[in-house]
Parts: sequence; structure tokens; C-alpha cells
Amino acid sequence: MNYNINKAVIIGSGTMGAAIAAHLANIGVPVTLLDIVPKDAPADNKAARNKIVNEGWDRCIKARPANLMSDELKTLVTLGNLEDDFGVVAEADWILEVIVENLKIKQDLMVRIDEIRKPNAIVATNTSGIPVYSIAEGRSKEFKKHFLGMHFFNPPRYLKLLEIIPTADTSKDVVEAMARFGEYRLGKGVVLCKDTPNFIGNRVAFGTGAFALDFILNNDYSVDEVDALTGPIMGRPKTATFRLIDLVGVDVWDHVGKNLAPLIPHDKLGQKYLAAEKPRKLMDTLLERKWLGNKTKVGFYKEVRDAEGKKQFYSLDLNTLEHVPAGKPRFDSVKAAKDVEGLGDRLKVMLDADDKAAKLVKALTYQSFQYVSTIIPEVADTVKPIDDAVRWGFMHEAGPFEIWDMLGVQETVKQMKKEGYAPAKWVDEMLKAGVETFYQYKGANVVGVYDVVKKKYAKLKQPEGFVFLKDLRSTKKEISKNAGASLYDVGDGVALVEFHTKMNALDDDIFAITSEALDRLENEFDGLVVGNEGDNFSAGANLFMVVVAAQQGMWDQLDGAIRRLQSMNMRMRYSPKPVVVAPAGLALGGGCEVTMHASRVVAAAETYIGLVELGAGVIPAGAGTKEYMRRIINPIMKVDGAEPFPFIQKAFLQIGQAKVATSAEEARGMGILNPQDRVIANRDHLLTEAKKEVLHLVASGYRAPAPELIYAAGRDMFGAMKIGAWAFKEGHYITEYDSHIATKLAHIIAGGDITKPTWVSEQYILDLEREAFLSLCGEEKTQARMWSILQSGKPLRN
Repeated sequence: MNYNINKAVIIGSGTMGAAIAAHLANIGVPVTLLDIVPKDAPADNKAARNKIVNEGWDRCIKARPANLMSDELKTLVTLGNLEDDFGVVAEADWILEVIVENLKIKQDLMVRIDEIRKPNAIVATNTSGIPVYSIAEGRSKEFKKHFLGMHFFNPPRYLKLLEIIPTADTSKDVVEAMARFGEYRLGKGVVLCKDTPNFIGNRVAFGTGAFALDFILNNDYSVDEVDALTGPIMGRPKTATFRLIDLVGVDVWDHVGKNLAPLIPHDKLGQKYLAAEKPRKLMDTLLERKWLGNKTKVGFYKEVRDAEGKKQFYSLDLNTLEHVPAGKPRFDSVKAAKDVEGLGDRLKVMLDADDKAAKLVKALTYQSFQYVSTIIPEVADTVKPIDDAVRWGFMHEAGPFEIWDMLGVQETVKQMKKEGYAPAKWVDEMLKAGVETFYQYKGANVVGVYDVVKKKYAKLKQPEGFVFLKDLRSTKKEISKNAGASLYDVGDGVALVEFHTKMNALDDDIFAITSEALDRLENEFDGLVVGNEGDNFSAGANLFMVVVAAQQGMWDQLDGAIRRLQSMNMRMRYSPKPVVVAPAGLALGGGCEVTMHASRVVAAAETYIGLVELGAGVIPAGAGTKEYMRRIINPIMKVDGAEPFPFIQKAFLQIGQAKVATSAEEARGMGILNPQDRVIANRDHLLTEAKKEVLHLVASGYRAPAPELIYAAGRDMFGAMKIGAWAFKEGHYITEYDSHIATKLAHIIAGGDITKPTWVSEQYILDLEREAFLSLCGEEKTQARMWSILQSGKPLRN
């Protein structure tokens, strides 16, 4: 049976329901968001009857980080109420319930849905604490066949985990259809869960989180100490522990924990810490004071303003329960570990130490291993669903069993027992049977996972046709490699260039490999992909190289580097065979310029892209300024009688304000992506889809574009842009040096010294770019801006 999700209904416009509706809009699915009618709302006043859903949606679209990938997408969301508009449920392919966690209310809603849902419409619940099977009790056979749990994590646009929970009655076809929809359309990492309390993600989070809070309070750790230790150094996000609770909401965190406790009476470890006295007293106090975290601007952190009006965050003193200026805790073990590459090696340094920091890391690490081992096979038969849930749901670098393998299972078990955190018996049995790791490895690749029930490795199936660079490294498919980049044969006549410098900053090594790839493309391949599996596509040029060269007067070398970047980009644009660029994460400055010169772009939905050079005191010189002129100004000036100024202003401001698109869809609206470029929701599929796009272009008879002239507006428009920059300076929106850089930019967009509008060659604009870039690099204030970014990561407004 084929199931297609072309229309959806979300019932419940709270934080989660509205955000899921927004994410459906992000992927192009029309959705109706419904909620209850307020009491006493007049029958003839639609606005009053939609008050709750309108307020929920308004909060959703104002939230930051943004739930919608582009403001234009909100037209895909229709608002209504459960009395006047319930008929839309009969038209929906998928109905998702996201209402209050009350079994009776959910069951009553399912009665109404069962009465009007169309045949084969799929119904799901987003419950996190109520057994899924109980919500469908009493419903028709067909309803139960099409009913399952689908538990999203908040915010659903950004957190990858989607837990799918079938019941005994759910059709296998329905489970497969929604798992595929979740992975391929919604862009999620799908974990199939058993119908157990809080499923996997929240069960692990609260089984380990409750212990953490109790240990922290009993061992006199401060909020600052804990969050300094439980962030990136442990392979976790910067939200760490207390920032995460503030983000989720103290009330939400407390609610989930309270609901979980009575559902797991058999879980002795969980019960022990969920009922601990000190954490309970602390949470009750925060709730009484309405210190709920980010939503009230006070929780474990408090937003304050200093004497100069600057925002600061005070942290909660866990003894006095007063907020105090944040401290900067320092520990010898952290100092020793912070520069160690690799999570496993970094943790080994911490676990081998004996200071206060190491003791916390040791307790949290060993207890997490203990706890996750004890909930198998209750929540899963293998360790993989738990690792996936932790990585995707909480943005950890690795799951607990993956980390355990890194540390060495047998040696770690000895240390765990020594510290009082003995694992489940099956771990000892596994080791006695001669199985030394939870995952089975072939070289660096994982090929199997230990099944606790079957007591042997289960083979992991890899999707056919997928491109995974880890499978190609150090094989015959790796054609060429240097310190900055690699060239691979990914099959079917397609080559791939991977950047692998720090932040994938562009340098001579990348230019060399990409040039080699373009050379080989002429005779050996049908097409080329430029992409990688790193967090970021490219943060731009190697700024350290630029500023050092400038300060040492190495102008020929700097000029040569700019020429190489321009040449590489122009070769890609006019390549007779298709070049597909696949950006994800940051694609800034030179990374944006590389992207804009592709034959086609296949971008991850979460791509943050733009020309940001002004913040470093320069202008885009890798053909980026030329490309903005070609994309934004050229099309309108091919229309007789067109007025150029609004479009010249748009190009000028987008570069001058260093504007960065906050999604691939927003980049399309800025002209960075073209209408025919593709956006992929699931980052893991990006390189695979990029390769498919190359093959599609080849099959379609791809032809390189004809060389294009660029419209240069001349002296009058140069004057208009200079006046605009001056006005911004006089209004104190920009500094005098910003205005100076903007004038250089205006000079390029106007076409240099030409007196009247004319069409010029691309090379003419490239020469102007390069000249302006080099002249700015020679100025002290530009060099100061570059050093500020390198040393602090922040632009200097000098």
C-alpha cells in the first residue's frame, strides 16, 4: 500500500503542535492547525473562536530560533478550530494529535477522528508519557491499523530525532510509510521504539538527568562548574545541563519527570533519583517563584543588564538560591583535555584525573553507561536505538554505547564497578562470550551491532546507492588527497571533491584538488560534486593566511590566491560538464562564492549562507560581488525602461550588511540559490542527492551557460550608493570605516570609473573586486578586524 502525505492536520497549537505545523510548511506540505474554541466565544465571531489557535501560531512565528525556514512559507498553514473546521480532518492524509497529556481527552478526540477520517488516513499521537496503545482503545479495526505514536523533539525544525511507536495493531506498511516520510521528507533520524514509558530519548534523559542533579547538589558543584564540564568537552552541546533545563522550561522538565516516575515502578535506578529529596526541593522552589527558564528570563540563569545596558547572565547559587555574576571555573583536568582531538581520547584524560571536575565527569559517564545498559531489552533489543536517540534528540557527539566502545568496554566495566556503577548482567555475559565491543567494526566502519536478546551481532544494513565518504577514504576510490582536500570516484562517472581543512576554510590545497578535479572532469568523468560530511561546508577564505600575507607585504602571493579562487569559481560556472555544489551548515564568504558558481546547487535545508566579508574589513573578491550583480541587477536591466536603483540597492545592502540566509529557502529569496536548485531536508542524504542531480543533468543533456555581460550603472548610481552609506554613518548605524568599505563596494557595483551605464565583461568586474580587496587588506583597520575574528570569533566595529 502506498501512502502519500499531501495534506495534514495538526490538532493542538501549543509550542510543539504549532512548531510541527511550521516544519510541515518548511517541507512544502499544506497543513491545517486546529485548537479548541474559547469558552463563551460568540458563534458569529470567527476571530474570537480562533483566538487560541491564532495566539499559538503567532507565538510560533515570532519564536527564535525561527520555526519557519522562510516567512513566505506561512501561507501553507491554515488556522481553524475544533468545532467550525473539524471537517478538514476528513480530507487529511495524516492527522497528528498534540494536545494536553490527558488520556480521556485524547481518547475522546480519537472517537471524533475515527468517525470522519478517510480510508487509509494515518492518525498519530505526539504523546511522550501516555502508552500509545491506550489512546486507540475502543477504536475501529481500520483506525487501529492506521494509528501509531510519532514523538517529535522540540524544536522540531532543528532536533533530528523522531521516535515512531507502533502498537500491536499498527500495519507494517503504515510504519514503513511514516518512517520513510520522517526520514526523506521531514529530514529526521527515525528511531523505532517499543511502547514503553517515555520511549527512549526522554527515558534516558531523565534516568541520567535525575542522577546528575542529585549528584551535583550532594557534592557542592556550582551551576557554572557543571555547565563548563557538561558541554563540548564531554561531546555535548553548549547548552550543557542547566542551560538545557532553562531552554526546555523548568516546568516542562519537572512535569515530564513527575509523569515518568509512577510509570516505571520496576526501574530501581530511575526511582531512586527521580524521588531524591534535594532535587525535588530545588525544583519546587523554582516553580513556586515562577523561575521557569528562558520563557520567564529567569531560571538557573537570569538575564540582567549592567550599568551600560549590556545583557549579562547571572547564574543561580544552588545554596542561597540567589543569582550571582557568572564565574569562570578552571580545572587542571579540563586544561589537560581541552586541546585533545577525539572525544574518546579527551574523556580518557578526564577519567584518569582526580580533581573536582574529573569526579563529576566520572560519575556522569559511568552512571549513564550503567543506566542505559539496565533498560535493555526493555526499551530496545540492541544498543543502536539508544545511541541514535541520544545523538539525534540531544545533539550529543556520540551515544553512550559508542563512547563506551571508544573507552574500551572491558577496562571501563572494571572502573565502573570500582566506582559503584556496575552495569547490567548482560554486559558481563557479552564480555565472557568473547564479544569485546557493542558494535562490530570492519576497519573504521561499523558493520554490526550486538543484539542482547539473540546474544550475537546483528548486521547493519546500509542503504543501496548512498554516498558515504567514510566508506571511500583510504580505498582505491580515493583518487587524490592533500592536507586540505580529497578527490573521490563516487561511481557512475561522478567525482567528488571533499574539503577537510579547519572549518573547511579555503586555501591553496583546496584550490589544487579542485583544479585537478576540473582537469580530470574533461576526460575521465561525466560530472562533479563539491561537498563534504563536516558540520560546515566552508567558513570562507583562510583569514590567517590573508592577514599574515598582508602584514608581511606579500602582495603577489595574496593577489595570486585571489586569482586562483576567481579562476576556480569561473571554471566551475563554465564547465562543459555539470558541477553540483552541496552546501550545509555555514557557507560563508568564499564558501558562498563557490556555491554560487555551481551548475546546480543541492543544499541542506539548514544551510546558513551569505557574503560576510565586510565584517572582516574587505569586500567579496572570489567573484561574489560579480555574481550578485549578475543575479540581482542583470535580469531587471534586460527589461526595457526598467529602473535599476531598487535592485542595485538590494545587491549593495545584502553585501554591505553582510546578510546571512538562515536557511536554504531564505537563500533562494536572496538570490543565492536559483529556482531550479534543490533543498534536502535530511543532511545525511545530501551527497547522495547531489550525485543524483549530476546524473540527472547529464541525462538531460547539460550545456554550460553562455558568457554573460554584467550591467554597470555608472557614476550617478555610484553617487547614490555613496550618499546611502553616508546617511547610515550619520545615523550611527555603521562606523566611518564601514562607510569607507561600502564606498569601495559601491565603486565595483557602479562599474568603476565609467561615467554612464553600460554592459561590461565578467573579467572587468573580477579585476575591480581583486583591486578593492588588496587595497583594503593594506589598511590597519581591516587587519585589526581580521585579527579580532581570528582571536575572539567576533567582528570588530572599528
